[in-house]
Amino acid sequence: MVPHPLLPDHYRSPEGKPAFVDGLFDAGAPHYDAVVDWGFLRSGSSYRRWTLQRHGLKPGDRLLDVACGTGLVAEQAAKILGGAENITCLDPSAGMLAVARTKLAAHFVTGRAEQLPFPDDSFTFLTMGYALRHVTSLEQTFAEYRRVLKPGGRLLILEVTKPAGRVRALLFRLYFGRIYPALTQLFTRSRAARDMMRYYWETMDACVPPATVVGALEATGFATVKHHRLLGLFSEYTATKP
Repeated sequence: MVPHPLLPDHYRSPEGKPAFVDGLFDAGAPHYDAVVDWGFLRSGSSYRRWTLQRHGLKPGDRLLDVACGTGLVAEQAAKILGGAENITCLDPSAGMLAVARTKLAAHFVTGRAEQLPFPDDSFTFLTMGYALRHVTSLEQTFAEYRRVLKPGGRLLILEVTKPAGRVRALLFRLYFGRIYPALTQLFTRSRAARDMMRYYWETMDACVPPATVVGALEATGFATVKHHRLLGLFSEYTATKP
Protein backbone atom coordinates (compact mmCIF):
# COMPACT_ATOMS: atom_id res chain seq x y z
CA MET A 1 0.00 0.00 0.00
CA VAL A 2 1.30 3.43 -0.95
CA PRO A 3 1.05 6.38 1.50
CA HIS A 4 -0.58 8.55 -1.15
CA PRO A 5 -1.61 8.22 -4.82
CA LEU A 6 0.72 8.94 -7.70
CA LEU A 7 1.50 12.64 -8.18
CA PRO A 8 1.95 12.82 -11.96
CA ASP A 9 3.02 16.47 -11.96
CA HIS A 10 6.25 15.31 -10.29
CA TYR A 11 6.87 11.72 -11.41
CA ARG A 12 5.13 9.49 -13.92
CA SER A 13 5.40 6.13 -12.14
CA PRO A 14 5.94 4.83 -8.60
CA GLU A 15 9.48 3.92 -9.60
CA GLY A 16 10.22 7.57 -10.29
CA LYS A 17 9.24 8.77 -6.83
CA PRO A 18 12.50 8.04 -4.93
CA ALA A 19 14.73 9.95 -7.36
CA PHE A 20 12.35 12.90 -7.41
CA VAL A 21 12.13 13.09 -3.61
CA ASP A 22 15.91 12.73 -3.22
CA GLY A 23 16.54 15.60 -5.63
CA LEU A 24 13.93 17.76 -3.95
CA PHE A 25 15.48 17.39 -0.51
CA ASP A 26 19.06 17.61 -1.73
CA ALA A 27 18.26 21.02 -3.22
CA GLY A 28 16.25 22.26 -0.25
CA ALA A 29 18.48 20.94 2.53
CA PRO A 30 20.43 24.19 3.20
CA HIS A 31 17.16 25.96 4.01
CA TYR A 32 15.27 23.16 5.70
CA ASP A 33 15.97 23.90 9.38
CA ALA A 34 15.13 27.58 9.18
CA VAL A 35 11.97 26.99 7.17
CA VAL A 36 10.69 24.33 9.58
CA ASP A 37 11.64 26.42 12.61
CA TRP A 38 9.59 29.51 11.77
CA GLY A 39 6.92 27.59 9.88
CA PHE A 40 5.94 25.73 13.04
CA LEU A 41 6.32 28.78 15.29
CA ARG A 42 9.61 27.61 16.81
CA SER A 43 7.83 24.82 18.68
CA GLY A 44 9.39 21.86 16.89
CA SER A 45 12.42 21.16 19.10
CA SER A 46 10.56 21.16 22.39
CA TYR A 47 7.71 19.09 20.90
CA ARG A 48 10.09 16.46 19.54
CA ARG A 49 11.94 16.08 22.85
CA TRP A 50 8.70 16.01 24.86
CA THR A 51 7.20 13.38 22.56
CA LEU A 52 10.27 11.15 22.65
CA GLN A 53 10.20 11.24 26.45
CA ARG A 54 6.46 10.58 26.63
CA HIS A 55 6.82 7.50 24.48
CA GLY A 56 9.61 5.97 26.49
CA LEU A 57 12.99 6.85 24.97
CA LYS A 58 15.53 6.50 27.77
CA PRO A 59 19.29 6.35 28.34
CA GLY A 60 20.70 3.03 27.18
CA ASP A 61 18.38 2.70 24.19
CA ARG A 62 19.87 2.03 20.76
CA LEU A 63 17.99 4.36 18.42
CA LEU A 64 17.50 4.20 14.67
CA ASP A 65 16.16 7.46 13.22
CA VAL A 66 14.82 6.64 9.76
CA ALA A 67 14.55 9.46 7.21
CA CYS A 68 16.48 11.56 9.69
CA GLY A 69 16.69 14.55 7.36
CA THR A 70 18.83 17.26 8.94
CA GLY A 71 18.79 15.47 12.29
CA LEU A 72 16.02 17.37 14.04
CA VAL A 73 14.64 14.31 15.84
CA ALA A 74 18.08 12.84 16.51
CA GLU A 75 19.27 16.09 18.11
CA GLN A 76 16.52 15.92 20.71
CA ALA A 77 17.04 12.20 21.22
CA ALA A 78 20.72 12.83 21.99
CA LYS A 79 19.71 15.15 24.82
CA ILE A 80 17.65 12.35 26.36
CA LEU A 81 20.24 9.61 25.76
CA GLY A 82 23.11 11.74 27.05
CA GLY A 83 24.96 11.65 23.73
CA ALA A 84 24.70 10.45 20.14
CA GLU A 85 26.92 7.36 20.22
CA ASN A 86 23.87 5.04 20.35
CA ILE A 87 22.03 6.86 17.55
CA THR A 88 22.04 5.73 13.92
CA CYS A 89 20.66 8.22 11.39
CA LEU A 90 19.51 6.94 8.00
CA ASP A 91 18.37 9.00 5.01
CA PRO A 92 18.53 8.67 1.20
CA SER A 93 19.33 12.37 0.69
CA ALA A 94 23.02 13.25 0.68
CA GLY A 95 22.14 16.92 1.11
CA MET A 96 20.10 16.33 4.25
CA LEU A 97 22.74 14.02 5.75
CA ALA A 98 25.43 16.61 5.11
CA VAL A 99 23.55 19.09 7.30
CA ALA A 100 22.84 16.49 9.98
CA ARG A 101 26.52 15.55 10.24
CA THR A 102 27.36 19.10 11.35
CA LYS A 103 25.09 18.79 14.40
CA LEU A 104 25.85 15.56 16.22
CA ALA A 105 28.31 12.68 16.32
CA ALA A 106 25.85 9.93 15.45
CA HIS A 107 26.35 7.08 12.98
CA PHE A 108 25.15 8.18 9.54
CA VAL A 109 24.01 5.77 6.84
CA THR A 110 22.65 6.40 3.36
CA GLY A 111 19.62 4.24 2.75
CA ARG A 112 15.87 3.85 2.47
CA ALA A 113 13.16 2.79 4.88
CA GLU A 114 11.98 0.04 2.54
CA GLN A 115 15.33 -1.76 2.62
CA LEU A 116 17.20 -1.10 5.85
CA PRO A 117 20.90 -2.09 5.71
CA PHE A 118 20.99 -3.50 9.26
CA PRO A 119 20.83 -6.99 10.80
CA ASP A 120 17.70 -8.30 12.49
CA ASP A 121 17.07 -7.24 16.11
CA SER A 122 19.54 -4.33 16.04
CA PHE A 123 17.70 -1.49 17.81
CA THR A 124 15.53 -0.93 20.87
CA PHE A 125 13.81 2.23 19.57
CA LEU A 126 12.99 3.43 16.05
CA THR A 127 11.76 6.87 15.04
CA MET A 128 10.54 8.46 11.83
CA GLY A 129 9.76 12.16 11.83
CA TYR A 130 7.41 13.59 9.19
CA ALA A 131 8.61 11.39 6.36
CA LEU A 132 6.15 8.50 6.16
CA ARG A 133 4.53 10.16 3.14
CA HIS A 134 7.77 9.76 1.20
CA VAL A 135 8.13 5.96 1.29
CA THR A 136 6.96 3.79 -1.59
CA SER A 137 5.20 1.07 0.44
CA LEU A 138 3.76 1.15 3.95
CA GLU A 139 3.81 -2.63 4.39
CA GLN A 140 7.38 -3.03 3.14
CA THR A 141 8.55 -0.17 5.34
CA PHE A 142 6.81 -1.47 8.46
CA ALA A 143 8.06 -5.01 7.85
CA GLU A 144 11.61 -3.65 7.81
CA TYR A 145 10.97 -1.68 10.99
CA ARG A 146 9.74 -4.82 12.74
CA ARG A 147 12.72 -6.80 11.48
CA VAL A 148 15.43 -4.46 12.79
CA LEU A 149 13.81 -3.82 16.17
CA LYS A 150 14.66 -6.08 19.07
CA PRO A 151 11.76 -7.96 20.70
CA GLY A 152 9.97 -5.43 22.88
CA GLY A 153 11.45 -2.57 20.85
CA ARG A 154 9.38 0.57 20.37
CA LEU A 155 8.34 2.42 17.24
CA LEU A 156 7.39 6.11 17.08
CA ILE A 157 6.26 7.76 13.85
CA LEU A 158 5.46 11.48 13.76
CA GLU A 159 3.36 13.00 10.99
CA VAL A 160 1.27 16.03 10.11
CA THR A 161 -2.31 14.97 9.36
CA LYS A 162 -4.93 16.96 7.53
CA PRO A 163 -7.55 17.93 10.13
CA ALA A 164 -11.16 16.86 10.03
CA GLY A 165 -13.87 19.44 9.63
CA ARG A 166 -14.49 21.75 6.71
CA VAL A 167 -13.25 24.99 8.28
CA ARG A 168 -10.09 23.52 9.81
CA ALA A 169 -9.29 21.69 6.57
CA LEU A 170 -9.70 24.96 4.65
CA LEU A 171 -7.33 26.80 7.01
CA PHE A 172 -4.88 23.91 6.76
CA ARG A 173 -4.95 24.12 2.98
CA LEU A 174 -4.56 27.90 3.01
CA TYR A 175 -1.53 27.86 5.29
CA PHE A 176 0.37 24.81 4.05
CA GLY A 177 -0.73 25.00 0.44
CA ARG A 178 -0.29 28.72 -0.19
CA ILE A 179 1.07 30.87 2.63
CA TYR A 180 3.89 28.59 3.80
CA PRO A 181 5.45 27.98 0.33
CA ALA A 182 5.13 31.65 -0.59
CA LEU A 183 6.80 32.84 2.61
CA THR A 184 9.48 30.19 2.18
CA GLN A 185 10.50 31.63 -1.18
CA LEU A 186 10.26 35.19 0.14
CA PHE A 187 12.56 34.55 3.11
CA THR A 188 15.02 32.12 1.52
CA ARG A 189 15.06 33.46 -2.07
CA SER A 190 15.13 29.80 -3.06
CA ARG A 191 12.72 28.21 -5.52
CA ALA A 192 14.05 24.82 -4.42
CA ALA A 193 12.97 25.49 -0.84
CA ARG A 194 9.58 26.71 -2.04
CA ASP A 195 9.09 23.60 -4.17
CA MET A 196 10.04 21.41 -1.20
CA MET A 197 7.32 22.97 0.95
CA ARG A 198 4.77 22.81 -1.86
CA TYR A 199 5.45 19.11 -2.13
CA TYR A 200 5.03 18.82 1.64
CA TRP A 201 1.53 20.19 1.25
CA GLU A 202 0.64 18.01 -1.72
CA THR A 203 1.63 14.83 0.10
CA MET A 204 -0.14 15.84 3.31
CA ASP A 205 -3.29 16.58 1.32
CA ALA A 206 -3.19 13.23 -0.50
CA CYS A 207 -1.97 11.04 2.38
CA VAL A 208 -3.98 8.01 3.48
CA PRO A 209 -5.96 8.45 6.73
CA PRO A 210 -4.53 7.41 10.11
CA ALA A 211 -6.73 4.29 10.24
CA THR A 212 -4.92 2.98 7.15
CA VAL A 213 -1.51 3.51 8.76
CA VAL A 214 -2.67 1.76 11.93
CA GLY A 215 -4.01 -1.14 9.88
CA ALA A 216 -0.73 -1.51 7.99
CA LEU A 217 1.24 -1.57 11.25
CA GLU A 218 -1.02 -4.27 12.66
CA ALA A 219 -0.89 -6.27 9.43
CA THR A 220 2.93 -6.40 9.59
CA GLY A 221 2.90 -7.88 13.09
CA PHE A 222 3.29 -4.91 15.42
CA ALA A 223 1.54 -5.03 18.81
CA THR A 224 -0.08 -2.30 20.95
CA VAL A 225 -0.51 -0.10 17.88
CA LYS A 226 -1.92 3.31 18.79
CA HIS A 227 -2.62 6.61 17.07
CA HIS A 228 -2.74 9.84 19.03
CA ARG A 229 -3.64 13.15 17.42
CA LEU A 230 -2.50 16.36 19.06
CA LEU A 231 -4.36 19.61 18.34
CA GLY A 232 -6.14 17.74 15.56
CA LEU A 233 -3.03 18.14 13.43
CA PHE A 234 0.01 16.23 14.72
CA SER A 235 -0.20 12.44 14.51
CA GLU A 236 1.84 10.13 16.73
CA TYR A 237 1.84 6.44 15.79
CA THR A 238 3.29 4.08 18.37
CA ALA A 239 3.77 0.31 18.39
CA THR A 240 5.97 -2.41 19.86
CA LYS A 241 7.60 -5.50 18.41
CA PRO A 242 6.27 -8.59 20.21
